[in-house]
Amino acid sequence: MEKERIYSSSIEQDYAYCEEIIKEHSKSFYFAFSKLPKEKAQAVYAIYAFCRLADDSIDEAETKAEQAEALDILNHQLKQFELGNEMNHPIWRALRDVFDRYDMSIEPFYDQLQGQAMDYHFEQPHTMKEVEDYSYYVAGSVGLMLLPIIATKNHHQLEEPAVALGVAMQLTNILRDIGEDCKEINRVYLPASLMEKVGYSVEYLRQGRVNEPFIVIWESIAVRAEQLFLDFRHVLHLFDADSQFPVALSSKIYAGILDAVRENNYDCFNRRNKTSFLKKMCILSEVKREFSKI
Repeated sequence: MEKERIYSSSIEQDYAYCEEIIKEHSKSFYFAFSKLPKEKAQAVYAIYAFCRLADDSIDEAETKAEQAEALDILNHQLKQFELGNEMNHPIWRALRDVFDRYDMSIEPFYDQLQGQAMDYHFEQPHTMKEVEDYSYYVAGSVGLMLLPIIATKNHHQLEEPAVALGVAMQLTNILRDIGEDCKEINRVYLPASLMEKVGYSVEYLRQGRVNEPFIVIWESIAVRAEQLFLDFRHVLHLFDADSQFPVALSSKIYAGILDAVRENNYDCFNRRNKTSFLKKMCILSEVKREFSKI
């Protein structure tokens, strides 16, 4: 009994460590997924912390050699985890508990690291398909990671919609972070073919030029993301009853970022567009009303 109590206390601390990471780095996700039952919320925090670890390993490395080394280390750590020899670290210990409690697959975790490798070997995508393929690896994979937690009975049949939701969220990230990505890390995620078609150059992007061609590009990607958000709502009923509300809330809050950019006249260069706390509370009330009618 004493050993059980100590273990329980230890894993709670590991989950608390992961919770602090999501609270610091993604207030929107935390706002939505903290509405899950405690055990499910903790599992989501652990998965987010892993993804953050992967993302930071690339962004914090100062040279290509350091980025390659960081990815090699993470791949080795994940392989050891797969073999049951995980590191003695809060994130890995929490993930082990998640894998013990849910019908998890390791493949999306490797796909996430592949997404980080795509950033390491970054080239501007040429087509919209290439943008969406990239979006699968960095975000659609997260949807697959979360599925066994929030759709315990139906996760195998919901893989395609979960990937689509992740892609919608990543397209939203790309549209929100256009200026930051270009100026700070010299990456352009907008498809080159679309930029060429409307006559908008990378140089215009570096200048932060918001003109009609820019808006055409932005809206074409935004409309695609919004359609994916909308399509996802048709399968919401297949998720666990205790997870439907947080999942609906997270998708609507994320879609709200697109509205914020529009309200700020498409300025993705001089301000950080986000769903404000007031807007989140309005969305929360809206989703509550929708669920009260079910």
